Amino acid sequence: MTGTLSLSLASDADTAKLGEDLALAVRRGDCLALSGDLGAGKSTLARALLRAMADDDDLEVPSPTFTLVQTYDLRLPVAHFDLYRLGDPSELDELGFEEALEAGVCLVEWPDKAADLLPADLITLTFDFDPGGGRRVTIGGSEQRLARVRRVLAIRQFLDNQGLGDAQRRHLTGDASTRAYEYIRAAGHDRMVLMDAPRQPNGPPIRDGKPYSQIAHLAEDVYPFVALAKSLRAKGFAAPEVLGGDYEQGILLIEDLGTGMVIDDAGRPIPERYRASVACLAHLHQMPFERDIPVTDHHVHRIPDYDRTAMKMEVELLLDWHLPWKRNAPATTDERQQYLAIWDGLIDQLSTVEKTLVLRDFHSPNIIWRAAEEGMERIGLIDFQDAMIGPSAYDLVSIVQDARVTVERPLVDQLMQDYLDARRMGGGFDEASFLKSWAIMSAQRACKLNGLWVRLMQRDKKPAYMKHMPRTLWHLSVAFEHEALAPLREWCARVGIGHTESTLQER
Repeated sequence: MTGTLSLSLASDADTAKLGEDLALAVRRGDCLALSGDLGAGKSTLARALLRAMADDDDLEVPSPTFTLVQTYDLRLPVAHFDLYRLGDPSELDELGFEEALEAGVCLVEWPDKAADLLPADLITLTFDFDPGGGRRVTIGGSEQRLARVRRVLAIRQFLDNQGLGDAQRRHLTGDASTRAYEYIRAAGHDRMVLMDAPRQPNGPPIRDGKPYSQIAHLAEDVYPFVALAKSLRAKGFAAPEVLGGDYEQGILLIEDLGTGMVIDDAGRPIPERYRASVACLAHLHQMPFERDIPVTDHHVHRIPDYDRTAMKMEVELLLDWHLPWKRNAPATTDERQQYLAIWDGLIDQLSTVEKTLVLRDFHSPNIIWRAAEEGMERIGLIDFQDAMIGPSAYDLVSIVQDARVTVERPLVDQLMQDYLDARRMGGGFDEASFLKSWAIMSAQRACKLNGLWVRLMQRDKKPAYMKHMPRTLWHLSVAFEHEALAPLREWCARVGIGHTESTLQER
């Protein structure tokens, strides 16, 4: 199904702003066909899009009128075609069009010269002069592609409503979820971050009439983020201030905590920064948190429990994705029953362990190092919208067994000792119970991740995460060192899941 939308562009600045917005909407494989008379705005939009993709206002963007194509190695590769002088549509192949489209994004001016050789699923932009002054552009395409265009335009309208209509927008990052982030730069303001987190439709019910996201207590809108940011800031932690938002649309304008990382340029942990992060975590685990947090006059966020159903749903990723990938055969009925029974027993042992606020992903990508600050303020916290009340050991597992960074065993031991020393000073700390819960949650997280990597590769077409599997298999072997994990260790040995010496070398 296709559709169109029409926009009025009063000036070249408005045309350039649209190009900047479209730079945030395009994806690999998109072809933008730009039509219109000379001077209608095609080149202005293309130039703005390319400069936004490069985050370089001075990027030289020559017209490809004579060369027919100019290529740019940017966040996504972009090929800018001008087909005005194309002799025959068949020459498009000689220009490398198909290869450019497969690798990234194609901008095509004078697309009619290509006859019917452009892909059917285009994003078309047709420029016309408006009799009342300025220009009008009609954007057409499939509903899937137009949805992305409408989204970036909705965000621009949000910024306008915030008095930031002329703000510069730049891609920051996306993550394994559907959220995306932008930098917002506006005169008279410090740089800000915009979170683009539209409410997602529920997936199919998979258990008790509920989709996966509800069973695993994943945030389905931005209210949990706003609530947790408010609560963490009230306790003295460096969570970003929410500067504005459209909660129903899933758009938040938040404080930029900076770009400092706890890893070095080679991707290795910086020990003093990891140790400071663990000190922050130990402090957090001694803090009481209210379960019910008001967000608006009409909405209260209740922090969910990290309950048995959620834990088991996550560990089933190992059964459903990792094991079939590992041996090209699904788990047998007996293997599944044995595995789930083992996890029921392990979860039973968690009933008496310490429970606190669990941020859920307390690891290197979500920790901002703020060198100019002191104490807890040095540790910037982000990506905590899925927080729950659960075993405090889970977050220590998250950083000590960082899924994306190899933390060598000597530093692991140092971080564990730092945490235990800090907790002993607080009094009332049951170390033996905590260490058992740490081993159980280590195994739980490793089982989840070793299944998740395969799911991201096979279902979501994101194979890059598979590089982390040797590391997370090693993490599982470390969890197996605790006697409480003997049943799971034996089950994994029977079905052929585990690490090898080569796996350890690859990590």
